[in-house]
Amino acid sequence: MDHDLVARAVVSSHADGAFGLQARGWTGSLCLVVDSDAWSVPIVDGVAGEPVAVAVPAPGSGDDAVVSAGPDGWARYLASPPPPGFPDLVGATSTGEFQVSPHPTDAARHLAISRFGELLRHAANGTDPAPQATPATKASGTFDAAVGRYVHLDLEGVSHRVYFEEAGEGIGLVCQHTAGADGRQWRHLLEDERVTSRFRVVVYDMPHHGKSLPPTGSTWWAERYSLSTARAMALPVELSRTLGLDRPVFIGSSIGGMLALDLARYHADDFRASISLEGGLKVEIDDEALAASTSGSPESHAAGMMMIMSPTAAEAARHETRLHYAQGAPGVFAGDIDYYAVNHDLRGEGGNIDTDRCPVYLLTGEYDHFTVPWTETAGAAIPGASMAIMKGLGHFPMSEDHEGLMAYVLPILDEIAAAG
Repeated sequence: MDHDLVARAVVSSHADGAFGLQARGWTGSLCLVVDSDAWSVPIVDGVAGEPVAVAVPAPGSGDDAVVSAGPDGWARYLASPPPPGFPDLVGATSTGEFQVSPHPTDAARHLAISRFGELLRHAANGTDPAPQATPATKASGTFDAAVGRYVHLDLEGVSHRVYFEEAGEGIGLVCQHTAGADGRQWRHLLEDERVTSRFRVVVYDMPHHGKSLPPTGSTWWAERYSLSTARAMALPVELSRTLGLDRPVFIGSSIGGMLALDLARYHADDFRASISLEGGLKVEIDDEALAASTSGSPESHAAGMMMIMSPTAAEAARHETRLHYAQGAPGVFAGDIDYYAVNHDLRGEGGNIDTDRCPVYLLTGEYDHFTVPWTETAGAAIPGASMAIMKGLGHFPMSEDHEGLMAYVLPILDEIAAAG
């Protein structure tokens, strides 16, 4: 990285709506450091100025941000595409090769720094920095195949009004979204005739998520939301029974991927197969990192998720995935993480998962670099499980890159359909 590269990113930022939107109100500086070289970019009310070579500064404070890494770290970040761990400039701190000081605690500053990093990458590779929209695929007046409605479910003795959407007919395929999000993540699957021609696809919003309400008869506003393993399992089991699904297939991502394995272990007779996306037997994370991951607003959680999305996924799809998170209710993401990182624990139980009764398929995106080793451990521990690391995919494959995910999931569904 050199002065010319930074200067070209600055020029791009002047016409970049994404940077301007997130940087508005920012008056300070962004300093980029490579070993003993540093360039300071002055920012006045969100407008970046000419970079100036400066001495390597002390860690930033307030509205002065410092991003530093060695030449190898910058080379990995600026590559097109970057390797796992390096898609997002702020998120690259997780690799240990980057430092961002102060680490942004609000979503706008995080996204502004990350977007400037993307402009640097475009400048380094000569690619078009303009934000890319996804073209419309359906004509005005066209209806989607999915139909949504509410059902009242008794879960652990408490009444819940649960929203779900469905499309297709055949073998049931029940889909679980990720922590803090909702069933919109599966909207592409609901419209995929390669699936709906053989499977009745059911996508639900967990209570407190999306269009599903908190439980009726509970003073939920006076209690901290926390998802237990029993409650997580109860929802797909009871919904499947209510809808008359005959041993449906279960597929879930992140907390849904963990849930897929819990269901295979404890409800093998209720599901004919379990597909775990971004799952594992146990999340290995220390208390400090766990606390940091659940602090802040839904908007800040959403910005943080960009670091585990694939840089090769459509830009619009990545930001749509971020939007799902940003719209989550306060406290819900943290309560979901209670299940994801604490309550879900199948260590020592892998050998008790009977894949003859309920086949298990483990699929994790290579850009979900935190989860890859947990998935590989689970694949080795569960006799008869099928496991693959999905090339070019991230933590949210169903909403980031539906076609990329289908390259792995369609053969599994073919196998399940053939088995009857």
